[in-house]
This record gives sequence, C-alpha cells and structure tokens, in this order.
Amino acid sequence: MQARAPALLLGLILACSARAELPETVALALKKAGIPDSHIGIVVQETDGSALLSHGEQRSFNPASVMKLVTTLAALDTLGPAHTFKTRIWVEGEVKDGVLTGNLTFQGGGDPALTLERLWLLLREIRERGIREIRGDVLLDNTQYELDPIDPAAFDQAPLRPYNAPVAALLASFNTLNLRLGVTEAGITARIDGADAPPVQNQLTAGPGACNGWRERLGMRLEEGRLHLTGQYPIACGEQTHPLNLRSPEATFATQFRTLWRELGGAHEGAIRPCAPALQARLLLEFDSAPLALLVRDTNKYSNNVMARMLFLNLGAQRYGAPATLDKGNRALRAWLEERGLSAPELVLENGAGLSRQERIASATLASLLTWAARQPAYYDFAASLPAIGLEGTQKNRQSDATGRAWLKTGSLNNVRALAGYVLGADGRRRVLVFLVNHPLAGAATAAQDALILWAMKPPQTPPEASGKQ
Repeated sequence: MQARAPALLLGLILACSARAELPETVALALKKAGIPDSHIGIVVQETDGSALLSHGEQRSFNPASVMKLVTTLAALDTLGPAHTFKTRIWVEGEVKDGVLTGNLTFQGGGDPALTLERLWLLLREIRERGIREIRGDVLLDNTQYELDPIDPAAFDQAPLRPYNAPVAALLASFNTLNLRLGVTEAGITARIDGADAPPVQNQLTAGPGACNGWRERLGMRLEEGRLHLTGQYPIACGEQTHPLNLRSPEATFATQFRTLWRELGGAHEGAIRPCAPALQARLLLEFDSAPLALLVRDTNKYSNNVMARMLFLNLGAQRYGAPATLDKGNRALRAWLEERGLSAPELVLENGAGLSRQERIASATLASLLTWAARQPAYYDFAASLPAIGLEGTQKNRQSDATGRAWLKTGSLNNVRALAGYVLGADGRRRVLVFLVNHPLAGAATAAQDALILWAMKPPQTPPEASGKQ
C-alpha cells in the first residue's frame, strides 16, 4: 500500500492542477463576451493523456460539426484509409456497334463524393466499354440506403442550402446544381448549370460595396420548379458560382447524367427512373470512390455535412448489413466506441454530422477520442484531415498567432461554438484541445477560443514534484 502512495498522490496533484481556474486570458475573454464558465467545456492535455487543463469537461453539450470527428475517426479505424465505395453499372440486352438495346443501371454504393468531375470519369468509362447510345431506360438504384423522406426546410428554414440536401446511396455532386451569377452592362445575369435545369426568375439588381457575404444578401425561393431570385448582387463580385439543393437526389442525378452524357457524345432518349437492376442484368463495371483518407480530409476540412452523413450510414451498413439506416449508423458508432474502450455515456447521435439540435457529447469524451487517435495507425490521415488555422478549409480566414501550428475542427450553430483537435506547442509537442460553448452568446466566443489555443501552445511549466521529473 505504501508503495502505491506516491502514485496516488501524484494523481491527486495532477487532477487538482488540471482543474485549476481558467487561464486569465480565457476567463477575461469569456467575461467580455458575456458567457458564464458554467456554459463551457474545456480540456487541454498531452497526447499521452496527461491533463493540463479541464473545466466542465463532463458536461454534455451540442458540438455542432465537431461531431464529425467521431464519425470520420470511426470510419478510418474501421474501414482503413484505402477503403473505397463502389458505384456499379449493370446492363441488360446486347451492345452492338456502340448501341445498348436495353436498360443501363447505376447502382449506388454510398460514394460520398461522386462529384461532377468523377461522374464525368464514370460516364467516360461506360463510353470506353463500347456504349455510345442507350436504347432503353437509365435506372437509378438507391436501395443501399433506407431513409425516410426529409423536409430540407425543417432544420433552419433554408431548404436550398447545400448542407440541407438529402442523402442517397447514389448521389451526384452532393445533390446540388450550380447557380452562376455574372455582371454585365445590362445588369445581373443568372442561370443554373445543366440540361433541363430549373428556369430562373431573375429580379436581382446590381449593388455597391464589397463582395463579402454576398450569398446572404440574395433572396431565393423555389416555386413550381422555378428559382426566384431577389435582392442586390454587388458589382464587385463579378462571376460567382453558388451550389444549391434544388431537386431530389434522383432528379439531380438525372440532370447531371443528361448534361455529361451529351457532352461525351452519348445519346439516350428513354426515361430515367428509380429501379434496381433486373435479375438478368450483367455487371459492366465497378467505379471506385476516392480513397477514404481523401474523403475524410474533405469531410473535415470543409465541414461537409452530406459526406459525414453518408459515412455515418456506410458504417451502419458495414457492420449490420444493407440497407443502411440511421439506427444502424447510431449502433455502429456506439459499438465501435465500446470496443475501443472509449466510454461515452452522455453521447446522443442523430446523423453523425453535427447538423442537429439533438446531438450531444462531452469535452472529456472528445479529448479521450483525440488522445486515443494519436496512438493509432490511422492518426496521420486523421490529423491531416483537420483544417490548419489560417491556411485552409473552414479555418483559412481565421486570423491567429497560431497560424500553421494548430489543426482544429470547428462547429457552429445558433447558440453553439465548438473547437477540437491538436495544437503544436512551443516545445515541439502536440497537444489535444477541446473547447465547447453552448450559450445564447456563443457567437462571441472566438476570442476566448483563440486565447485557449495560444495558452495550450505554451502552458505553464508543471512543477517538478507534480510532473514526476527530477
């Protein structure tokens, strides 16, 4: 018992030290913002788990997009960074002299990033296999996912925003079509890309001022298949592209297919409709997604909600079989956490992306997750997926003395500001940092977050008797 006393005493000393008062710069910034420290959860610790600062770490908070860290790390650890998701192409009938007499089916496999460019490559592969004309229907198979219909306006009454797009096992360009705006002597031009794209009722007027925040100045609504535009568009913006969620996944895919197939010299006069491949259909090709490491990078660096939701669903299908459901994704993440010894009794999951009023997690759980990740083979792909402050992704425009020395995922909703990831200390050591804020004034928390980042880069020296060093 006596031999264990020093270790027990050391644990108590470290615990007390970690739960000391907030750093003065952080406390002052919170006070200035009007945010009580009872509405925050903070953890700063070494990657070996040694605590440097904890405050409200067990409180359960809405993390907004920081929840993507749980989903993407689970995906990397479960599937591996080289894993790909396959879109399969099936054909019925004979192919002769470039003509397919029969149906062609696109079978979705949950590729989260079947962008316009990659869809073009897929269609080119079909052309390379000798098909120029399809004399039959094009079938779209989304049976890999089983999801209830969603109201894209339900979350924040902004149904056209890309982050509110529905997901599907076969999804083109994150279910968006591009609105293209321009400035001419005659006024503001507006059109939507694609064959059979929705028409535009353009009532935009040219406006003065800088281009910052131009998207928020547009009035947009979709009525009876027509996009209505109102408001001022700054002349300084010139040409801009704005992706919009305008149609169902099947209708968006159909638009993209028609446009690209014609551009590739292909012909098709039949219908495009939802349907699984017929029993007699034969496999023409399998088209791989980008490797998971790249998918996770884009998910986290640009906080792509559609990609995160699809990874969440794919994890469920991987563990429990198709069709993927939200319940399977929820159970798969919880099972993974339990298997890895990562306790999260407070965890509430809805879609794994953080675009939710319901999801909850504690700072201590996120810190444990990040600390565990630092010891895993997938760590380098995971850490590289986080945006570097001041340099890239959602952190590109953040002004900070920590530019290039902190890799942090942000989360932002009404009443929520969150930050989690890694910082590089002045001593060359990487540290885990988590800062969650849930409060009506959370939008004013940036200064406090920045203060904590700088403190974590150079925390106070631990006394020798507390650190165990001689």
